[in-house]
Amino acid sequence: MTTHAPEALQLSDVQLFCVRDAERLLRLSRSVIYEQVRAGRLQSVKQGRARRFTADGIREYIALLTKEAEEAA
Repeated sequence: MTTHAPEALQLSDVQLFCVRDAERLLRLSRSVIYEQVRAGRLQSVKQGRARRFTADGIREYIALLTKEAEEAA
């Protein structure tokens, strides 16, 4: 019997990501994720009590970080 290793999460595979997915994709802690949401830097949506992140929101956050790094250089 063979077991399959969990596949790597990719932005193109999913439309909405939970907080844990965003943590893995961005390599950030839960507290930093929520801090960035409160600061308006990372867009999210809420369904009931659940917070979700769109692939576009994650891409925009990465683009923001890249732009800030370029400006600082």
